[in-house]
Amino acid sequence: MTKRWLAVFAAGALAVAGFAPLGFYPATLLGVAVLFAFWLGAASARAAFADGLVFGLGLFGVGVSWIYVSLHDFGGMPAWLAALATFLFCTVLALFPALAGYLAVRLGSTRAARLVLVPALWVLLEWTRGWLFTGFPWLAIGYSQVPASPLAGFAPVLGVYGVSLAAATSAALVAWALTTRVGRWRALAGAAGIALAGLALTAQAFTRWDGSLTRVALVQGNVPQAMKWEPGQVADTLVRYARLADATRAPLIILPETALPVFEAQLPAAYRERLNAIGRENGGDVLAGLPTGSAEGPYYNSVVSFGVSPTQRYHKVHLVPFGEFIPAKAVWGWVVAVLHIPLSDFSPGRPDQPPLAIGGMKVAPNICYEDAFGEEIVPRASAANLLVNVSNDAWFGDSFALWQHAQMSQARALESGRMMLRATNSGLTAIIDRRGRLVAHLPPFREGVLEGDVRGYAGVTPYARFGNAPVVAIVLAGVVAGFLRAVRRRR
Repeated sequence: MTKRWLAVFAAGALAVAGFAPLGFYPATLLGVAVLFAFWLGAASARAAFADGLVFGLGLFGVGVSWIYVSLHDFGGMPAWLAALATFLFCTVLALFPALAGYLAVRLGSTRAARLVLVPALWVLLEWTRGWLFTGFPWLAIGYSQVPASPLAGFAPVLGVYGVSLAAATSAALVAWALTTRVGRWRALAGAAGIALAGLALTAQAFTRWDGSLTRVALVQGNVPQAMKWEPGQVADTLVRYARLADATRAPLIILPETALPVFEAQLPAAYRERLNAIGRENGGDVLAGLPTGSAEGPYYNSVVSFGVSPTQRYHKVHLVPFGEFIPAKAVWGWVVAVLHIPLSDFSPGRPDQPPLAIGGMKVAPNICYEDAFGEEIVPRASAANLLVNVSNDAWFGDSFALWQHAQMSQARALESGRMMLRATNSGLTAIIDRRGRLVAHLPPFREGVLEGDVRGYAGVTPYARFGNAPVVAIVLAGVVAGFLRAVRRRR
């Protein structure tokens, strides 16, 4: 059993190589196929649960190890407590693949039934993890296929969970071929057919250029996280961002999340006028991240426009638990004192906020972690022609998190058929085309300005129109079909 668990743990760790920054997408398919091979032949549901748990510890223990950096290096949590909290968090995440394995073996008494149940339950539990307790969709296997894999072609149609379904089904077919001679070539042919279908979809353009074109400048200030909210650092931060914005003639300039570490009402009048003047001189607008409201509340994590256009604001809707708000304060209020996080009780903005008409474009903004939730931001993108994400990932240090987060933005570009601009404090600041490819990016942890020409796109992808409903219906149908097949075989 120890050798088996070592193999399963290694498969989980191997799967991380498919995600950014390594991006070797076959590694994720291979790692998942190894786990599925054990599940297809599992002697009991309990054994399958254990396999899934160990795989999950390998996947999340390696893939989201940056949680420790956030808690200890920047949150001020003692090392032992940060390590324990990270382990417990990864264990909770590992329960989802564990439950998928348990149910697949419990419901499916035959290998053929499990072949249907395993990918369906895997994706159903991934989707559940994406919304339960406000959601943590990180390392859904669909992201590992974006943008280079043929399976990425399913993203505009079924979203990233549709890509996960294609990947999980392919892995299950490969697992079948590796563990039995019966139907081996048909299983491999099925996996090849899925890849060819995805490749065919990559050639389909669901959106079209609407004729708009503008020059953008994405500003990366690289302000150290430990100094960002220090009162003595605020003036230097404001000067830094104004200097960088003034160095470009782009009509659309974007500053990162909370680039200006003061409430909008406390922004000096002269500084506000300077940003307005920069926008006017360039014939466009500056979009800057800063908190709005007041310390007495309510206050919001926002972006505000300055320049030619009337002042417009977007308030972040999907807040991060314990980072931006404290759920069940009576129980978890002590976390604020332990983590030393400034402004840790934001209020959410309205979900129906309209696009911002700035810099000659119709911009659908999202702030930091919001771009992890395609079902929330992609429908809003249909009323806009450009996506913009402002973020501050300095909390995660020089870790996988910067690249993994950018990969989520790449998936949103694919799902919506629109370009995505990312302006971050320390990385990854990037221009992403509508195919989800990185057109250009700045090196992390360096001050700089990334300039480029971007186009606006019109049209609605199937995913923007229907969201996750189709893929959820497919996997539920798969669960029912697999279960019924097992019941018929028993009879």
